[in-house]
Amino acid sequence: MTSSQHPTNRPQSTGLDKKTSAILSYALGWLTGIIFLFLGKADPDVKFHASQSIVFFGAVSVLNIVLSIVGSLLGALGLIFSLAGLALMVGTVVVWIMAMVQANSNGGVRAPLPLVGKFVAPYADQLANAVK
Repeated sequence: MTSSQHPTNRPQSTGLDKKTSAILSYALGWLTGIIFLFLGKADPDVKFHASQSIVFFGAVSVLNIVLSIVGSLLGALGLIFSLAGLALMVGTVVVWIMAMVQANSNGGVRAPLPLVGKFVAPYADQLANAVK
């Protein structure tokens, strides 16, 4: 292989292989999702993982903020919303770990998130296709 040939699993703009880019797109939630959405735009699978990270972790962030605001306004009943926020965070950590393990085991190819992928994947596709 000469130096001008690129392996098929390497996004040209990041220098990382597809699997590493897919895993890192979940590393810090929507923040690394945004970074890899633009850095990995040469690889549609990396864009999909990055978009999926943005949509899922962005929705979790918004839901957590809403739960916190509503919980603080309700006083004593806010404990229920605090417990719901705690359950949301535990579930998010589980999905986060599962997403990185799945990206690793699939070699970075496009795969919906475990448990929530069927809800997130259509929006992730739209977001990934919007970045050229």
